[in-house]
Amino acid sequence: MLQCIFLLSDSGEVMLEKQLTGHRVDRSICSWFWDQSIAQGDSFKHLPVIASPTHYLFQVNREGVTFLACTQVEMPPLMAIEFLCRVADVLTEYLGGLNEDVIKDNFVIVYELLDEMIDNGFPLTTEPNILREMIAPPNIVSKVLSVVTGNTSNMSNTLPGATGSCVPWRKTDLKHTSNEVYVDLVEEMDATINRDGILVKCEIYGEVQVNSHLSGLPDLTLSFANPSILNDVRFHPCVRLRLWESNQILSFVPPDGQFKLMSYRIKKLKSTPIYVKPQITSDSGTCRISLLVGIRNDPGKAIEDISVQFQLPPRVLSADLTSNYGTVNILSNKTCTWSIGRMPKDKTPSMTGMLVLETGLERLHVCPTFLVGFKIMGVALSGLKIEKLDFKNLPTRPYKGFRALTKAGEYEVRS
Repeated sequence: MLQCIFLLSDSGEVMLEKQLTGHRVDRSICSWFWDQSIAQGDSFKHLPVIASPTHYLFQVNREGVTFLACTQVEMPPLMAIEFLCRVADVLTEYLGGLNEDVIKDNFVIVYELLDEMIDNGFPLTTEPNILREMIAPPNIVSKVLSVVTGNTSNMSNTLPGATGSCVPWRKTDLKHTSNEVYVDLVEEMDATINRDGILVKCEIYGEVQVNSHLSGLPDLTLSFANPSILNDVRFHPCVRLRLWESNQILSFVPPDGQFKLMSYRIKKLKSTPIYVKPQITSDSGTCRISLLVGIRNDPGKAIEDISVQFQLPPRVLSADLTSNYGTVNILSNKTCTWSIGRMPKDKTPSMTGMLVLETGLERLHVCPTFLVGFKIMGVALSGLKIEKLDFKNLPTRPYKGFRALTKAGEYEVRS
């Protein structure tokens, strides 16, 4: 049972305080948390669960905003962390983004959402579709009316019918003129290549995203051709777990609109679609850098939005970088970005340049790490394939579509 939720800015300011139970949590816990964060540095910010002298704390960081929850009683830590992640997702969807200014400008709506999402310390309504029926998302018209009428609340006067049904994530009596459902496989590849060019780690984090516009109360069944490759699966509450555990089939009554049906991880992949080969030599106060980018394994689709980003070492005074394809930009904070775009067919993109070191420094002792970005439409590099999608409780057969997208996540090449 959570007792309190705080929203903190990067400066440690308490932007919002929500007491959830009769026992009030003193705000001084935020000062303790911030003092520990300053003393221990970035490592402290990545701790999801923290034991303070008086409370257990759970934290989630999103876009410079820290969601901090407190409790004094035993509770499953994953429930608290998942709830904070859900709060962050709902606020991002409602407010069109998440930062300090957005939260301050929409303080009333944030507070109303928390009122509906948790009751006496226990998660209650976390489905965005149902929350929209209770609390209207902010828009220009509602803001103008609140100024004119003085009414700052977006709360509805009626309770959504779905809150009392067996499928609380779906509106009741839904009707669409055209029934359709789209399923997207969206994957991010995380990879680490060491200085010898050896692939140390390569895995994929993926999501099955669904956009459903179906009338009535449809029952869907989604099956994969190779579900055995999936690890660390997580599901939307609409998924029937027993059928997945017994037959590896996703059976569910979908929410209306867009939602994440499941997420998964696929580990120990053996190859990456592109290679990045850095070569750095330094002597006599200068450093020469050369970088090649090419296709390692052709995925069968065009590789787009290719980019390489790296941070110049602190003791580099200046840099002169050029490329035979794409554009190279060097920002004032010494961040270099090489934007290639789509991989050309007639040449291998390369970037070369010279770095000037500080006076008295003969060689460069700290080499940069290169962060690689790319996007491939129409391919799931994990090899996961959707076999079929079946429907029940629908008068007519709806239109269904499938897409796949793979993009780079934490893709690092060390030099």
